Amino acid sequence: MKFLKYSLTIFILINNFLFSQIKKENIYKTVEYLASEKLQGRLPGSVGYKLAAEFISNEFSKLKLKPINKNYFQKQKVEYNEILSPEHFAIIKNGNKKFYELGKDYVYRGFTGSGKFTSQVVFCGYGLSQPNLNYDDYENIDVKDKTVMVFKYNPRWTIKGKNFTDGNPREKAIVAAKHGAKGILFVSFPNDKEPQKPIGSVINGNGEQMINFPEIHIDLPLADELFEDSGFTLKDLQTKIDSTQKPFSVQLKHQIDIEVNTNYEKEKEVENIAAILEGDDINLKNEYLIIGAHLDHVGSQAGKIYFTGANDNASGSAVLLEVAKELSKSKNKRSIIFVFFASEEQGLNGSTFFAQHLPFPKEKIKAMINIDCVGFGDSIQVGGGKSAPQFWQIAKSVDELSDKLMINETWSGGGADAEPFYQLGIPTLYFVSKNSYKHLHMLSDKPETLNQQLMNSIANLILKTALEIVNK
Repeated sequence: MKFLKYSLTIFILINNFLFSQIKKENIYKTVEYLASEKLQGRLPGSVGYKLAAEFISNEFSKLKLKPINKNYFQKQKVEYNEILSPEHFAIIKNGNKKFYELGKDYVYRGFTGSGKFTSQVVFCGYGLSQPNLNYDDYENIDVKDKTVMVFKYNPRWTIKGKNFTDGNPREKAIVAAKHGAKGILFVSFPNDKEPQKPIGSVINGNGEQMINFPEIHIDLPLADELFEDSGFTLKDLQTKIDSTQKPFSVQLKHQIDIEVNTNYEKEKEVENIAAILEGDDINLKNEYLIIGAHLDHVGSQAGKIYFTGANDNASGSAVLLEVAKELSKSKNKRSIIFVFFASEEQGLNGSTFFAQHLPFPKEKIKAMINIDCVGFGDSIQVGGGKSAPQFWQIAKSVDELSDKLMINETWSGGGADAEPFYQLGIPTLYFVSKNSYKHLHMLSDKPETLNQQLMNSIANLILKTALEIVNK
């Protein structure tokens, strides 16, 4: 054991000497491009995402990497929803109309439907109707031709140990529509220590898209204005419902006036971008290491705002590109697959598709490395340590000889885009920065918020860990 540890240390030292360090300036330059206004948040299927995909493809070509297929693109189809102009959101009080600001006071759910109307608002708790659990937020309340306001997430409690259904946004919207509502407003929990701000999100859930049913996430101050003159506050009602575990729905006094326009496509072509660096060892070149990161984010809304996704996941994509550049300079025993996934934000679609259409037997895959949200925070966390301890220990040993930023905390299993590979029995490592999510899915997730030195440290840790895996 001591001899193996000594050999590992010697190999790492040799790699540190032979291979140049990745430069943080190169990573940051790519982040700036991917997070730029030109790419408009990289929503899969959009012009911005195609520009990002073409950029990666061109970089692969410059490196003379071999395409996985006839070209670097692995096509697939996903749901697509584009939020267009014109749009507005206003509250009507005593005949006066007050308009609010998109991105500051509210955002649209990624799979909102279109709509233009004025309506009353009804608060309907958690937006659940589950008679089998003797719980129905819509019981004894009239929501026909009105807009419902509901908590975005499900309760943190159960009914006699039985869980509610998933409660994803589409499910709650469908339930509201079945009770006659015209639209839905989602609100965060006001009693949380740090209530969630409105965020951009394309997680939708199962079921058919309701193309004429607006879905909007409003900020708590806006919700409080809607509660004025009702005799209740949102905080008090959350407390009441949670303490009694019984519905308490309320008709509010003020109207809203809204307009949103969308272009929905049930199937839109998107692409993963994948390339292979073939190994040089005649006995090991048919074994593979996959290194992946998702290229997509959540797009733009109505030509007014776009979610830059600098940390999530321009940072991981930029790191992957620089790692690919450095590895392409070396001769390695095993082959390496570099893949930029589409549609992670919509539910791991790109990585799942890749895992289901592997170009080689899964038994030949030595490991999979996932890179996601590596640009903000203060240290490095590597997941998969409890299920792939031998590979996790390689990363830890590399880190001990370099920046010593990798914490001991880890987990078992995949997570994010590593999950579909873990489910196939492939060992996975998931590189992420610790305390990474302050700006997650917010307009503030910009390049200037990132920790360039941390990104650089993670990039070099991944590079040297990969070299160990493909050459041991």
